[in-house]
Amino acid sequence: MSEHTIEVNDDSFEDTVLKPAGTVLVDFWAPWCGPCRALSPTLAALAEEYHGRVTIAKMNVDENKHVPTNYGVRALPYLVVFRDGQVVDSVAGAQPKSKIASMLDKALA
Repeated sequence: MSEHTIEVNDDSFEDTVLKPAGTVLVDFWAPWCGPCRALSPTLAALAEEYHGRVTIAKMNVDENKHVPTNYGVRALPYLVVFRDGQVVDSVAGAQPKSKIASMLDKALA
């Protein structure tokens, strides 16, 4: 995790992701997931690049069951972009940085 990435859990999700205005990218991941670990440096770089415009949050699905179930997380990593508390985009699987940046740019437009 980078200094610009936050950890969220079932208890903090609403206050951290849904209530604030703006754009939040949530990375649903697990420690045993190789593609999740491979994606981590990409998300850290994006957190740096989009700092102040997008919040990048990570949720460990092994430790949190409620929120991943609510959002139908069935594959990892699973990225969901929220804008003002609403889902505006999502994608399953490790994605190239350019694809994730495109999702964020679209949400910010």
